[in-house]
Amino acid sequence: MYTFSFEKLEVWQLSRKLSVNIYKTTSSFPHEELYGLTSQLRRAADSVSSNIAEGNFRLSQKDKAHFFEMSFSSLMEVMNQLIISFDLKFLNEETLNSYRKEIAELSNKLNSLHKNIS
Repeated sequence: MYTFSFEKLEVWQLSRKLSVNIYKTTSSFPHEELYGLTSQLRRAADSVSSNIAEGNFRLSQKDKAHFFEMSFSSLMEVMNQLIISFDLKFLNEETLNSYRKEIAELSNKLNSLHKNIS
């Protein structure tokens, strides 16, 4: 089976894992949040890996950088929404801190990827 080059990137693999974890976590959110915070968190998390994949295939360095920046912005959106989820008592502190660690690692790798193409 053919593997696309973005699939080999550790940063993409980590962002994919984050997205899966977000889906699992938000499955326990209140049903009334399905079209609110649950949906927004899932879309933002999906956007991280999607922008990495799309940016990886852009031809110009400027385009690549733009998509990696968008990925980073989506990652920070996820962090913000997780903090709000904690404030609303949808997450406990241990879960929030686990996500903080995961997002910190991913953001460092995204910054490295961005610097390598700039």
